[in-house]
Amino acid sequence: MEVLGYIVLGLIGGLAAFMANRGIAVFNDGFRPVFPEYFEKRIDRKALAATSFAMSFGLAIGFGITSTIGASIILVHAILLMTDIIGVWAPDTKTGAIVATVIGVLWAVLIKVGLEAIGNWFSSLPINIVSNLGSVSAAVVASFAIFPAIATGLQRGWKRGLINAGITLVAFVLITFINAKSWLVIGGKAIALNASGMALLAGVITMVVFAAKDKSIEKSSDNADLTEIFSDNIKRIRGNWYYFVVMGGLLALAASLKIMGGDPTSINLINGDDVGGAALAAFTRAIGFVPLVLTTAIVTGVYAPAGATFVFAVGLGFAATGMAPALAAILAFVGGAAVILLELISIRAIAKLFDKYPGIRLMGDHIRDSMSKVLEVALLVGSMIAANGMVPGGLGYMFIAGAVLLNKVGKKPLITPLAVGPTAVIVFGIIANILKVLTLI
Repeated sequence: MEVLGYIVLGLIGGLAAFMANRGIAVFNDGFRPVFPEYFEKRIDRKALAATSFAMSFGLAIGFGITSTIGASIILVHAILLMTDIIGVWAPDTKTGAIVATVIGVLWAVLIKVGLEAIGNWFSSLPINIVSNLGSVSAAVVASFAIFPAIATGLQRGWKRGLINAGITLVAFVLITFINAKSWLVIGGKAIALNASGMALLAGVITMVVFAAKDKSIEKSSDNADLTEIFSDNIKRIRGNWYYFVVMGGLLALAASLKIMGGDPTSINLINGDDVGGAALAAFTRAIGFVPLVLTTAIVTGVYAPAGATFVFAVGLGFAATGMAPALAAILAFVGGAAVILLELISIRAIAKLFDKYPGIRLMGDHIRDSMSKVLEVALLVGSMIAANGMVPGGLGYMFIAGAVLLNKVGKKPLITPLAVGPTAVIVFGIIANILKVLTLI
């Protein structure tokens, strides 16, 4: 299975870079709206490439790679954010597409080989950096379920946000209580649900309900408005369905092999051998991402290589069944391909739904903002705990706090806020090991 893992990752990296090069799909949701400017020749290829680098490089290195080192499972951002850059930096020609594809393959394989080596090295140091990075992961897993409440607060006001938060917390406490009492029994065996995943699901459902009832936005006079205005974009996306089907199958296959996850919560649950919980978390997160991904796709004609990310839930779902790994891998590939094909078929219907409930359409931006806010806080807290675990006594707290705040001193942050905490804790771990060797701590 290890060789298969390298092959799958290589294919994902190569195909993703090719799709970015041809303007078919890019992973960064914020980068997607830039493509119409390029298609209509208001910006050139150099400007497009520079924008991609500015938007994606910091997240790929500081967030995707640092999260991957901590969990020992590849966070998809580490590969697909970089393939966005690789794809658009290569020329918009047949030769450029080939070059992008080859570099994309090499990057994905390098991530697997390189991060395994780095992880092993970090584990062998006098102060084990990898084990302490688990504190960062734990903070993310515990905090992520609250993002729907924040999104609701941003869109509908703090009172409704507070109601959503209350429902989320009640769901977490209730599931924890049910698990402790072993009340859920299937086939004579007690089943423990993932409390964070169920709380996230409750929060997402509440968020969607509140967004659908948002009366502050006028409905379109014609329910087919989006489909009519952007019909060419929808045709463009659907016309490349075969690329998406293959990519969906590969991503689901990678998830079933437990070598890749779509978000920090899922990969850390996989790392903790809670694959069922990871599947639930991935599914719930994907529900929240539908408005964001589909809206940007409809208005730009550029989709996401992972679609709305349901493919990860499919792959993890088959892995969680306990069936033979080979069978799970085959079914995951077929299931991932089918799911992303279903997304493409459903684009027009979803566009009409967005016209009928414009609050759901606008929910996408709030989801992105709330996720960033929650992850930024969780990564900061987790990084502080991790740094203090390496060197108890307060030095770690001081280092992380200083790094985060100094990063904000300039007119523009040196490192994206999401990346500064994990990056700082790795730097601190290396410094701590040097001080340990010098017997200064």
